[in-house]
Amino acid sequence: MSYHRVTESPKRVIVIGAGMGGLATAARLAKRGHKVQIFEAAEFAGGKCRTEWIDGFAFDTGPSLLTLPAVYRDLFLKTGKRIEHLLNIKPVDPAFTYIFHDGAKVVFPNLSHNNTVSAIAAAFGAQAGQEWHQLLSRAEKMWDASRESFIESELRSPLQILKRKSFLKDLKTIAPTTSLRNLTNQYTNNPYLRNIVDRYATYTGSDPREVPAVLLTIAFVEEAFGAWHVEGGLGGLATTLESRVRDLGVELRFNSAVKSILLKDKAAIGVKLEDDSEHYSDVVVANADSDLVYNKLLPKVRMVNSARKALKKATPSLSGFSLLLGLSGKSNLGHHTVFFPENYDAEFDQIFKEKHPVSDPAIYICNPNDPKMLKDETSENWFVLINAPRHEPLTGFDWLQPGLKESYANHIIDLMESRGLEVRSRLQVMEIRTPADLEINVRAPGGSIYGTSSNGARSAFLRAKNRSPIKNLYCVGGSAHPGGGLPLVGISAEIVATAVEE
Repeated sequence: MSYHRVTESPKRVIVIGAGMGGLATAARLAKRGHKVQIFEAAEFAGGKCRTEWIDGFAFDTGPSLLTLPAVYRDLFLKTGKRIEHLLNIKPVDPAFTYIFHDGAKVVFPNLSHNNTVSAIAAAFGAQAGQEWHQLLSRAEKMWDASRESFIESELRSPLQILKRKSFLKDLKTIAPTTSLRNLTNQYTNNPYLRNIVDRYATYTGSDPREVPAVLLTIAFVEEAFGAWHVEGGLGGLATTLESRVRDLGVELRFNSAVKSILLKDKAAIGVKLEDDSEHYSDVVVANADSDLVYNKLLPKVRMVNSARKALKKATPSLSGFSLLLGLSGKSNLGHHTVFFPENYDAEFDQIFKEKHPVSDPAIYICNPNDPKMLKDETSENWFVLINAPRHEPLTGFDWLQPGLKESYANHIIDLMESRGLEVRSRLQVMEIRTPADLEINVRAPGGSIYGTSSNGARSAFLRAKNRSPIKNLYCVGGSAHPGGGLPLVGISAEIVATAVEE
């Protein structure tokens, strides 16, 4: 169905939340002629996708790279002007630098499988290069088997997958009962490659020993479709999309937190705001964390019991502790650098089992080296991200303990300096962000970055479905199908926009 023809039966649509999923859904529906309102609790759009300026330094405080840019190219093309006319999207090359506890190092080029294999072979030996080639060949097959039927389609039940003609072949390829770690072990016993693959589990806030092997597809997507940077910061994607929805006539209301979703005759009919004003619609699209939707915004009605039970069974995703560092002078760090600890497993044990900050974590540093994000040409802006347990004062870890964030920030800087990075002598700006800040600023329960994790073979079916059990209520965004991250959130919006019109 073409996006150029106005729908014959326009609907009144309320979107809860102006995150990327909410904005993208609103854009698609408004283009089709529907009357769309967005109610956002914060005073800004984009949710976690933000570029923040602090004393002349800019930081991407959410996503720090764009993969599968075709998702957003399609969105902008089908709702108006091409994205290339609005944003300068550049390939990040090299894509990643990985540095290990013993000083070993490998640099991944962008958009080249052969050059990546060569880089691994040069760093760790020809066998390691061949093993990476075999791993990525399997990842490509997994992508082909899962992309159309699982990632790009509305997931209503396991039956839709069982009915596929290629089900048995796909099942063998995807290996749903095998963990990412165990699949890696089938191809290599190289500890450096294992650490790199393990990291892909953290892209969904998960534990590599628990997530399904199909998450290996992230490695293929990153390598085949590239890592990209939006000039001026990834937040430009959010502000440009905000402009697009306004141009399409969407009413966007900030500082308008939703208190509850209104129901009548087992169907969603609108929302009540925190100021107790009521707003009515034919459709409600929730771009809020699914835990918030099902456990706070909806009344306790029998229809949502199964969804609540599924969320209760799911493991919440990990959170993040971050440092925003404005530094004088230049270093030799690339755009994306990961420093791995000696014992990566200890990180996941401390987050998911012991529920306390990681003593020796993997340290991710984003150093964009984008002139439009720098105070001047002799400075750097580092966004440092550490995987962290959620903020759970009663049952887990309390990130609001006095002095805690400052002492942990000092510990992280000590670790960075032990790796040869000059920080304190160059420091001009430092801001600390904890999981508690994430919970407060973007209403993510516990500060979970991705809603529920992908831990467990059934995790995909525990995630909120795009079509809720309540008639005319839909869920979009990182905590809904197909999952977190900019590409999947954009796909989620397309799925929901299509479902609304059925």
